[in-house]
Amino acid sequence: MSPAIIELLVLAGIAIFLIMRLRNVLGTREGFEKPAVQEAPKAERPSFKVIEGGEDADILDNAEKGSATAEALALMKQSDSNFTVNDFLAGSKYAYEMILMAFENGNIDDVRDFISEEIEDVFDQVIEDRKSKGLVIEAEYLGTRETRLTDATFDRETGWAEISVSFSAEMTSVVLDNDGTVIEGDSKQVKRQKDIWTFARDISSNDPNWQLVATSE
Repeated sequence: MSPAIIELLVLAGIAIFLIMRLRNVLGTREGFEKPAVQEAPKAERPSFKVIEGGEDADILDNAEKGSATAEALALMKQSDSNFTVNDFLAGSKYAYEMILMAFENGNIDDVRDFISEEIEDVFDQVIEDRKSKGLVIEAEYLGTRETRLTDATFDRETGWAEISVSFSAEMTSVVLDNDGTVIEGDSKQVKRQKDIWTFARDISSNDPNWQLVATSE
């Protein structure tokens, strides 16, 4: 037997050996099959019961049943299917921090679309008065502790809606003069800020933005 034939037989034997090893490791499959994947058990979906004409928790979580406030909120939801009280309160909490800090920092350009002309004029006057006296406020917002709906009104004829919200927040604030000397406040002392802000919007309009129209303590 020639050396060439012997070499071929050796190579063939090696090939057969490798194929058998591969079959033992991978197994055999007919055709092209995807590897078997064990499906995770499907999570059971919570069952919710929808009661026609039932009480609206979105309203009653924030207003007394049968009150004028609750009725106004219900009319708002009827007029705008996208409106929910809890979403509004979440947005108002963010707006409160954003507008308050813009005012404290002396620059309300980024929030002018969210405040009425009357509020804008008052804020501008206070900010200009500070600048004329060379005063600067350095403030840090630490967080909102409470956001609570206190009142709501709705005019069916005009679609004008107003919602008042009580905010309780914590912040630090100091007033500096031209020389950078602290003349009021303490940067290490946390103070509680309490306000009642009223937001308004024409529910019948396509503009979804609410505006701050009144403030009180």
